[in-house]
Amino acid sequence: MGSATLSFTVTHADTAIAVGSGSLPVLGTPRLLAWCEAATCTAVEDDLLDGETSVGTRVEIEHLAATPVGGRVEVTARQVHVDGRLRRFAVAVRNVAPDGSPGKLVGSGEVTRVVVDAERFLSRLR
Repeated sequence: MGSATLSFTVTHADTAIAVGSGSLPVLGTPRLLAWCEAATCTAVEDDLLDGETSVGTRVEIEHLAATPVGGRVEVTARQVHVDGRLRRFAVAVRNVAPDGSPGKLVGSGEVTRVVVDAERFLSRLR
Protein backbone atom coordinates (compact mmCIF):
# COMPACT_ATOMS: atom_id res chain seq x y z
CA MET A 1 0.00 0.00 0.00
CA GLY A 2 1.23 3.48 -0.87
CA SER A 3 2.71 6.03 1.45
CA ALA A 4 4.50 9.35 1.15
CA THR A 5 6.16 11.90 3.38
CA LEU A 6 6.54 15.56 2.42
CA SER A 7 8.32 18.35 4.30
CA PHE A 8 7.31 22.01 4.42
CA THR A 9 8.53 25.18 6.09
CA VAL A 10 5.76 27.53 7.24
CA THR A 11 5.91 30.93 5.54
CA HIS A 12 3.78 34.04 6.04
CA ALA A 13 1.67 32.86 3.07
CA ASP A 14 0.76 29.71 5.04
CA THR A 15 -0.54 31.47 8.15
CA ALA A 16 -4.12 31.62 9.37
CA ILE A 17 -4.07 35.36 8.65
CA ALA A 18 -2.99 34.84 5.03
CA VAL A 19 -5.45 32.04 4.24
CA GLY A 20 -8.40 33.70 5.96
CA SER A 21 -8.89 31.18 8.73
CA GLY A 22 -7.97 33.27 11.76
CA SER A 23 -6.01 36.20 13.09
CA LEU A 24 -2.78 34.56 14.26
CA PRO A 25 0.56 34.26 12.43
CA VAL A 26 0.70 30.45 12.73
CA LEU A 27 0.10 27.61 10.27
CA GLY A 28 -3.49 27.89 9.06
CA THR A 29 -5.73 24.84 9.03
CA PRO A 30 -6.59 25.20 5.31
CA ARG A 31 -2.87 25.02 4.47
CA LEU A 32 -2.40 22.03 6.80
CA LEU A 33 -5.24 20.31 4.95
CA ALA A 34 -3.75 21.19 1.53
CA TRP A 35 -0.43 19.69 2.59
CA CYS A 36 -2.18 16.52 3.77
CA GLU A 37 -3.92 16.23 0.42
CA ALA A 38 -0.62 16.79 -1.39
CA ALA A 39 0.88 13.88 0.55
CA THR A 40 -2.05 11.62 -0.41
CA CYS A 41 -1.66 12.61 -4.08
CA THR A 42 2.01 11.65 -3.91
CA ALA A 43 1.19 8.38 -2.15
CA VAL A 44 -1.31 7.28 -4.81
CA GLU A 45 0.73 8.54 -7.79
CA ASP A 46 2.57 5.27 -8.53
CA ASP A 47 -0.72 3.33 -8.68
CA LEU A 48 -2.25 5.52 -11.40
CA LEU A 49 -2.47 4.41 -15.03
CA ASP A 50 -1.93 6.80 -17.93
CA GLY A 51 -4.77 9.33 -18.02
CA GLU A 52 -5.81 8.68 -14.43
CA THR A 53 -5.75 11.07 -11.52
CA SER A 54 -7.32 11.10 -8.09
CA VAL A 55 -9.82 13.48 -6.56
CA GLY A 56 -10.43 14.17 -2.90
CA THR A 57 -13.89 13.19 -1.71
CA ARG A 58 -13.77 13.22 2.10
CA VAL A 59 -11.54 14.75 4.76
CA GLU A 60 -11.47 14.45 8.54
CA ILE A 61 -8.62 16.44 10.13
CA GLU A 62 -7.80 17.54 13.66
CA HIS A 63 -5.43 20.50 13.93
CA LEU A 64 -3.90 19.87 17.35
CA ALA A 65 -0.96 22.27 17.80
CA ALA A 66 0.37 25.54 16.43
CA THR A 67 3.41 25.91 14.18
CA PRO A 68 5.03 29.36 13.86
CA VAL A 69 6.39 31.00 10.71
CA GLY A 70 9.76 29.38 10.02
CA GLY A 71 8.71 26.13 11.68
CA ARG A 72 9.16 22.92 9.74
CA VAL A 73 6.58 20.16 9.49
CA GLU A 74 6.61 16.66 8.08
CA VAL A 75 3.38 15.37 6.52
CA THR A 76 2.90 11.62 6.15
CA ALA A 77 0.12 9.86 4.25
CA ARG A 78 -0.28 6.11 4.57
CA GLN A 79 -2.85 4.21 2.52
CA VAL A 80 -4.97 2.16 4.90
CA HIS A 81 -7.88 1.00 2.73
CA VAL A 82 -8.51 0.21 -0.94
CA ASP A 83 -11.90 -0.63 -2.43
CA GLY A 84 -11.83 -0.53 -6.22
CA ARG A 85 -11.16 3.10 -7.16
CA LEU A 86 -11.49 4.36 -3.56
CA ARG A 87 -8.31 5.00 -1.55
CA ARG A 88 -8.34 5.96 2.14
CA PHE A 89 -5.27 7.45 3.81
CA ALA A 90 -4.27 8.05 7.41
CA VAL A 91 -2.45 11.38 7.58
CA ALA A 92 -0.21 12.80 10.30
CA VAL A 93 1.58 16.14 10.55
CA ARG A 94 4.46 16.61 12.98
CA ASN A 95 6.62 19.57 13.83
CA VAL A 96 10.29 18.93 13.07
CA ALA A 97 12.63 19.77 15.95
CA PRO A 98 15.68 21.98 15.26
CA ASP A 99 17.91 18.88 15.32
CA GLY A 100 15.72 17.30 12.61
CA SER A 101 14.03 14.77 14.86
CA PRO A 102 10.23 14.35 14.85
CA GLY A 103 8.50 16.71 17.23
CA LYS A 104 4.99 17.32 18.49
CA LEU A 105 1.99 15.99 16.58
CA VAL A 106 0.39 18.99 14.84
CA GLY A 107 -2.48 17.28 13.07
CA SER A 108 -3.95 13.93 12.17
CA GLY A 109 -6.88 12.45 10.37
CA GLU A 110 -8.07 10.69 7.28
CA VAL A 111 -8.32 11.69 3.61
CA THR A 112 -10.32 9.72 1.04
CA ARG A 113 -9.53 9.94 -2.66
CA VAL A 114 -11.13 8.28 -5.70
CA VAL A 115 -9.16 7.35 -8.82
CA VAL A 116 -10.79 8.73 -11.98
CA ASP A 117 -10.07 9.03 -15.69
CA ALA A 118 -9.10 12.71 -15.95
CA GLU A 119 -10.55 13.34 -19.42
CA ARG A 120 -13.87 11.63 -18.67
CA PHE A 121 -14.12 13.44 -15.32
CA LEU A 122 -13.59 16.85 -16.94
CA SER A 123 -15.96 16.08 -19.84
CA ARG A 124 -18.82 15.83 -17.33
CA LEU A 125 -18.28 19.47 -16.38
CA ARG A 126 -18.91 20.81 -19.87
